[in-house]
Amino acid sequence: MALSIGIVGLPNVGKSTLFNALTKAQNAQAANYPFCTIEPNKATVAVPDARVDALTIKAKPKKTIYASVDFIDIAGLVRGASKGEGLGNQFLGNIRECAAIVEVVRCFEDENITHVDGTVDPIRDISTIETELLLADLETASRRLERLQKLSRTSKDSRAMAELVEKLVAHLNEGNPASSFALPEDDAQAETLWREMGLLTAKPVIYCSNVDESGLEGNELSKRVQDYAAEHNAGFALVCAKLEEELQGLDEAEQKEMLSSFGIEASGLETVIRAGYATLGLISYFTAGPDEVRAWTIHNGWKAPKAAGVIHTDFEKGFIRAEVISYDDYMSHESEAACRSDGVLRVEGKDYVVQDGDVMHFLFNV
Repeated sequence: MALSIGIVGLPNVGKSTLFNALTKAQNAQAANYPFCTIEPNKATVAVPDARVDALTIKAKPKKTIYASVDFIDIAGLVRGASKGEGLGNQFLGNIRECAAIVEVVRCFEDENITHVDGTVDPIRDISTIETELLLADLETASRRLERLQKLSRTSKDSRAMAELVEKLVAHLNEGNPASSFALPEDDAQAETLWREMGLLTAKPVIYCSNVDESGLEGNELSKRVQDYAAEHNAGFALVCAKLEEELQGLDEAEQKEMLSSFGIEASGLETVIRAGYATLGLISYFTAGPDEVRAWTIHNGWKAPKAAGVIHTDFEKGFIRAEVISYDDYMSHESEAACRSDGVLRVEGKDYVVQDGDVMHFLFNV
């Protein structure tokens, strides 16, 4: 399962510059005017993971496959976008495809880069973004309510769903995001309806403060965003998009040296991806052998059969057992045979909850 992240924000906050840096692809035009990005730019990038690198050195496979993230750079939105201002609803359908939303806000002053509202205020920018998302959700829910009300004349199920969506519309009208709306427990029909609507404010959010080089350790503006993220139980990332873009002309060793000179341990790509994994509750397990070393992304808490299903549905259907070695044990032993003889290779059944970093082999029969 690939993690899909939509990058949104007001014009001229550094979205496309960040996209260029994150994807190492200079195909998202960055310019000092609104709506430079008219079509969403999409790119799939490998998730940096030192554990995959170490497993590759140890196992010497024919190929290595990292986990991946799909980044989608969406055209800058403005106040009134949900009603057709600027690029209107064009950006909304692209956000619906994403598992999480990164809201990029400008946290630096630069008189040479205009701000759509004239001044730099990241919390105001967040409010503008989220108001437009909320209004778009209200429109989606209201349209669905109208259809359900018509169907409810002849359908008991539709009548029950109409009552549910009516409560949702009231909830949104009060300025509350869809994420705080309580769905009925164990109601498959309600869950299906929820997925179909694809409400924007139901998605996990990562607030991303874009700073300049003087703010690499954070500044007053980014601190406000970090506090806001903590108050709203959301993810937070601090990046300097311009610096990250400049890194792309350097080789890996030069990049590390440059980051180190600024006192930065992780690149912007790693910072945003880590925030995405944490926000969505994702972890990675590995398969390793002479043919392939590969990272697999799953949700934290998944049991072995479901985790096996990301490789192939047959693995889940016919799951028998899993052979599991923790990453640390795998790396501290000479071979899998040594892991087995030392008793650190475990045989786990259907109730085993996969841990981050597990090296696994699945036995199945269909």
